[in-house]
Amino acid sequence: MDRRSFLLGTSGLVVSQMLIGCNGKNQTQFNVQLLKGSIPGHVVNQFRKSLQSQASLKFVPINQIHDLFKQLQTWQQPEANKEGWRRFLPFTQSQKVSKSDLVTLGDYWLKAAIEQKLIQPLATEQIKQWSALNQKWQQLVKRDDQGNLNPQGQVWAAPYRWGNTVIIYNREKLQQFDWQPQDWDDLWRSELRSRISLLNHPREVIGLVLKKLGKSYNTENIAQISSLETELQTLNQQVKFYDSTTYLEPLITGDTWLAVGWSNDVIPVLTRYPKLSAVIPQSGTAIWADLWVQPAGVNKNNLLSEWVNFCWQPNIAKQITILTKTNTPIATNIAASDISEPLQNLLLINQELLDKSEFLLPLSAAATQKYDSLFKKMKNLG
Repeated sequence: MDRRSFLLGTSGLVVSQMLIGCNGKNQTQFNVQLLKGSIPGHVVNQFRKSLQSQASLKFVPINQIHDLFKQLQTWQQPEANKEGWRRFLPFTQSQKVSKSDLVTLGDYWLKAAIEQKLIQPLATEQIKQWSALNQKWQQLVKRDDQGNLNPQGQVWAAPYRWGNTVIIYNREKLQQFDWQPQDWDDLWRSELRSRISLLNHPREVIGLVLKKLGKSYNTENIAQISSLETELQTLNQQVKFYDSTTYLEPLITGDTWLAVGWSNDVIPVLTRYPKLSAVIPQSGTAIWADLWVQPAGVNKNNLLSEWVNFCWQPNIAKQITILTKTNTPIATNIAASDISEPLQNLLLINQELLDKSEFLLPLSAAATQKYDSLFKKMKNLG
């Protein structure tokens, strides 16, 4: 479905399976299923210590956003139908998984979760930090009942970290030339013919071409852009392969010289291989976000708003950013010295670039089919 449908095994720290306060029959329970590595374990410990009264906290890390989405679906199914789903989930078949109070979801999955009635709106009047959240993030999570953006819609999620689609390249391979990649149009340079790996993702690939042409990632009617198909055919000649999971390995071995990928995959590789560099394209790029959502049918829990407020405190948001090496939607005083040099251009916010960048927003079914069809046609020409 999107970038998050594959294993995210390299994205930061792991929250311990259970972090529980003293047991008591009248204790408040707070259960969270979150993307593995997206929240540092000691941040959860800090939250537990900050609570005014003792509570039982359970934070369970899950490897894939896809599994979290499937879990949301399972919770909404009649009991008789659940056994078939369980064998696909990261739990044993006999294990009963009770609904969590809060779950991580990627922004790209938000429309489907709302449309399928898997989640419920958040009570923002209880989230003190909501009004301080930048409009860009408020607009992302305000949706109608079909999951489409609506400025008057309800708030369906709380973003807590984000990243970009970036260009990553092998400096050693490109040092023979008098240029280094800076923007999308560099992917069309003749020196890179059959030297590039791209994501196997219609919205990402067609989107970067649209961005090169000065258009939006979220262009509804791509048939009206006369030069789009020609640009895609030329780009296809540059590409050695399309893949959304193993696209970095050939770059490391030197089989490819440049790749387009997601920052949460790219950053761990940059820290291990000094010959690699990454850049956010100057024309702007796609943005992805990890969100907190509340499963449908879960009763009100005051700890939910307390947790979201806690994550949105500037000092906590800063810790999440530095330790998980992703961006934060909260304004913080992160300095260059807080981040290692190879990662600074990815993690220190460039407001001009951020303003040019876009979330991959829901398109109509007809538009989505056109993207898929054009992408398939492009690859078949290779």
